[in-house]
Amino acid sequence: MKSLLFVADPLSTFKPYKDSTYAMMREAQARGHGIWFCHPSEMQWQSGQPVMASCLRIALREVQPSPATPKPDWYDDQETQLRSLASFDAIIMRKDPPFDAEYIYATHLLEQAQREGARVFNDPRALRDHPEPHHFGFQPRRKRQRYRRRFG
Repeated sequence: MKSLLFVADPLSTFKPYKDSTYAMMREAQARGHGIWFCHPSEMQWQSGQPVMASCLRIALREVQPSPATPKPDWYDDQETQLRSLASFDAIIMRKDPPFDAEYIYATHLLEQAQREGARVFNDPRALRDHPEPHHFGFQPRRKRQRYRRRFG
């Protein structure tokens, strides 16, 4: 069983009926992978030591999420451990805006974890240099107009 760490917003803020991170977790668990979670503020690093995080292992419950029941009890806490990020088989950064100092710091910690051998999906430098909400500001005007017409 592979262990996957999701670095994301607090679990209490998830909306399982529409959250893509929840869908990714559910699919990974269905394939037999261990699901771990941490918030960016729970990562830490001291010079000469590996990047660590207070991580929560969770088990997703079988629920049918819908807007009518936006916050069902959709997971169970299994255990909490202080672990090296490099000890996970994969780390997936799924933090939503705002892209503040905490977010920037988290990308630097993930970059350090990569140097230590961690497999980080969503390249930390790319997340820092091109956060999604700002990406369209760098597109030619015609592309931005086409996007607005199509998606509002």
